[in-house]
Amino acid sequence: MSTPPPPPSAAAPPAPDSPRESETPPPPGVQGDLEMELVGLANALYNLGTTVVGDLTKEKDKPGGAGKQVGARVNDVINHLATLDDMSQAIDTMIPMQVLVDIDNSRNPMLLTKERLERAATENQFMNGKIQTIESYKQYLDEALIQNFPELEEYLLDPSATGITQPIKLEEDPAGPGAGMRNGV
Repeated sequence: MSTPPPPPSAAAPPAPDSPRESETPPPPGVQGDLEMELVGLANALYNLGTTVVGDLTKEKDKPGGAGKQVGARVNDVINHLATLDDMSQAIDTMIPMQVLVDIDNSRNPMLLTKERLERAATENQFMNGKIQTIESYKQYLDEALIQNFPELEEYLLDPSATGITQPIKLEEDPAGPGAGMRNGV
C-alpha cells in the first residue's frame, strides 16, 4: 500500500539522486519558489507513474480498489500545475523557442548551448584568419607601393597600425629604380 501524497504547500523531499541538497539551496525569491514547485511536480508525476504501474501489475484482480489512489495522485499533479500557472504571472523570463523544441524532442538544451559556442569559436577563428590575411596583403601592397612610389611612404606605413617599425626595403638595382624599365614599362 502506498503513502498518501504530501499537502501541496509542503516542500517535496528531494529525489535520491538529486544534487540539490548537497550542492546549494534554491535561489531566493520567486525563482526559488518556482524551482521547488517544479521539483514537487516532478515528484508528483513520478508518484503518479509508480501508482499506475503498481495498480496495473498488482491490483488487476481487485475491481475499484485502486482508482482512489490514482485519482489522488492525479489531483496532486493538477494542484502542482495550477500553482505553477499562478506563479507564471509573476515571472517575465523569456525562454528561447529552440530550447522548448529541444525539450519536446527529448534533446538536452545544454547541447544547443554547446553547439552554438563551438560554432561561434569556429567562426571566430575563420574571421581571425581572414583579418590576418587582409593585413598581410595590405602590408605586402604597401611595401610594393613604397618601392615603386617612395614619396607615398609616409602615408602608407603607419607603424602603430601594422605593428611594423620599419618598412621592409627591397634590394634595388644598382643602376637605379627604373633601370629595368623601357618607356615606362
